[in-house]
Formats: sequence, C-alpha cells, structure tokens
Amino acid sequence: MGNTKDTGDTTEAQIIHALIARGYSVSIPFGDNDSYDLIVDAGSTLHRVQCKTGWIEDECVRFKTASKTTVDGSVVARDYGDAIDAFAVRCRDTDQLYWVPESKAGRKNTYLRVTEPEIDHPSVNDAAAFRFESALP
Repeated sequence: MGNTKDTGDTTEAQIIHALIARGYSVSIPFGDNDSYDLIVDAGSTLHRVQCKTGWIEDECVRFKTASKTTVDGSVVARDYGDAIDAFAVRCRDTDQLYWVPESKAGRKNTYLRVTEPEIDHPSVNDAAAFRFESALP
C-alpha cells in the first residue's frame, strides 16, 4: 500500500481529478501550515476542504477527523472545527469518493455505513448520502 504520505498524496490527487472533471476550480494552498488541503470554488462559494483516506471497518467507511500534532513532546489530537468546511474522503478499499460537511462529521472519527443500518440512529450516517455524485455543493 505504500507509506502514509504516498497514500495521502494518492487520495488528494484522485479527489482533485474528480472535482475538476465535474467542473469545479480547485486551488491548493502554498505550504503545509493550513488546516485545509484544498479550496474548492463552487461558483458563489469557496469551500476549505480537508482530504482524508478512509477504509472499510464493520461495514462502514471510517476516516479520522482529527489531526495529530506534537506539542512539547506529547502527541495531541485536535479536531478541525471552524478551520474547514468539508472533508473530501477516498475509501482506499473501494476508491469511492465522499463529501462530508464538517458539521456532519464526528470530532475524532466519522463512520459512513455502506450497508442498510439495523437501527435508525442519528449517529449512523448512510454512506450513499455523502457520495460525490449526490453530495457535492
């Protein structure tokens, strides 16, 4: 599968390609100091987007929604909060792409159920509702 940097670069490249193919203008911020990876121009609105690689776990696409940084020698996980508008996610197991507004994401992880849930619960997100084809702005 390669290292995590290669995996992240592959995810970002596939997301950029899919967005451009759908007519969006995509900008990449200079440097590595921003919380977002891309700026997606949706006509009248710019979206700050964090790209994530997800994987299948327990019939869900799971992806992390917190970044890990080192502060004074300790690893600290921080959610993105108001610093981004959406997550663009590539599931590495299926290559399916998802668009998840930050307001619909969990603070540390998000799970998108790919099968019909056994229970109707507000924290169970239907993956189909977040596919690029239906969820892009």
